[in-house]
Amino acid sequence: MRHIISVLVENKFGVLSRVSGLFSGRGFNIESISVGPTLDPAVSQMTIVTSGDDRIIEQINKQLNKLIDVIKVTDFTDVEYICRETVLIKIHTKKEDRAEALRICDIFRARIVDSTPTTYTIEITGDDKKIDAIINLLRPLGIKELVRTGKIAMAREEQKTA
Repeated sequence: MRHIISVLVENKFGVLSRVSGLFSGRGFNIESISVGPTLDPAVSQMTIVTSGDDRIIEQINKQLNKLIDVIKVTDFTDVEYICRETVLIKIHTKKEDRAEALRICDIFRARIVDSTPTTYTIEITGDDKKIDAIINLLRPLGIKELVRTGKIAMAREEQKTA
């Protein structure tokens, strides 16, 4: 089962290496990892996507909490959360396909961030279903290159009832 884990860490040299080393040293796979500073420049947030059964995920959480530079570990399995990913897709654009590419971008609220006489580079942000859907529609036009950022996630606020 796929799990998304958020890890708040001290923004120090070598922390990313220690976290990724924890996974590789125990034979756990990282499907994606995104890291960036928070409002506090001394703290960074990692969003890690991994797979495993409950025992493996429990082991990962325990091992992450043992690392000195780790402040907080949150497994989003039992929490409502928002998850997004950004993708850049470079497609071949024959003259007859350019209008279709623009139409697909409009439908998905994607942006063309670069254009040459033979290619468009498209930027899109969304969840897995949205990303996979636009990729499937663009594939017949000829995807030349595709780059994904990895997921970022944030817990939703609880709805308070009055």
